[in-house]
Amino acid sequence: MGVEYVSRVPRPPLDGLIDDLYYLEGAPPYARLTLPPSPSALLIVNLGAPFRIRAGTDIETAEYADGCVVTMPTRAFEFGYPPGTRSVGVHVKPWGLAPFLPMPAAELCDRPVTVEQVWGRPAIAELRDRLATADGPHEMLTLLEEELMRRLRETAGLGLVRHTSSVIAATSGAVAIGDLSVAAGVSSTHLAQRFKELIGVTPKRLARTYRFTATVFAIDPAGPIDWSDLAGGAGYFDQAHFGHEFRAFTGLTPTRYVEVRRRFLREHPGHALDGWPLPAD
Repeated sequence: MGVEYVSRVPRPPLDGLIDDLYYLEGAPPYARLTLPPSPSALLIVNLGAPFRIRAGTDIETAEYADGCVVTMPTRAFEFGYPPGTRSVGVHVKPWGLAPFLPMPAAELCDRPVTVEQVWGRPAIAELRDRLATADGPHEMLTLLEEELMRRLRETAGLGLVRHTSSVIAATSGAVAIGDLSVAAGVSSTHLAQRFKELIGVTPKRLARTYRFTATVFAIDPAGPIDWSDLAGGAGYFDQAHFGHEFRAFTGLTPTRYVEVRRRFLREHPGHALDGWPLPAD
């Protein structure tokens, strides 16, 4: 059994908060996948058997029946799929969950929660029922989009955080954080507080994540890799600094990361989920 994956960009104004809405059904490539930190957040409404998430090696694995909400992580987490998975979800920009959360994003940093904990049991039960009886993936994505539009609310400081985050993203994290607060006309403390409230991390941490992600996506696992050149081009102090970042973000050395990535390419060429998740088995 393969995987059916359908995605699309939402209509404005959601497109300023969300990268895409998606539908996923089928057998996962691996029972457990490791997701390294990336400058994004995630909301999943589960329609099949429960899945499991382990948010760090020092945290117990937890089960999620109705789905999950994951603000921008600072470390890799492990995602355990049931044999046949079915869900709809949202890949969210770092700041994009804030208008849908009843609590500061910092409270959820590296602590995935169920959708029920965010929206309440009656609301998620009703949404899951409507999604389960929808006529196909495209109607399901429309229903999810309508739910998000209905829940969208004004969020203090969102314009500041969104603009500053966009500058960080445009430079792949290679920007002086002090310059950002000066350009925004606010103190560095105020900027950091807003980022913690709406994203869950500081501007410095967001920039670090953007830089690491851009560097990793520049790697072609199918070809030879000049690690020193790659590290220097990304602005790391030296190869040792780059290696430290790799282990901090993925739990793997750079060479081990490439081995695991090559395994995915070899065993599941062209798979819909290839690109960022890594086999954890």
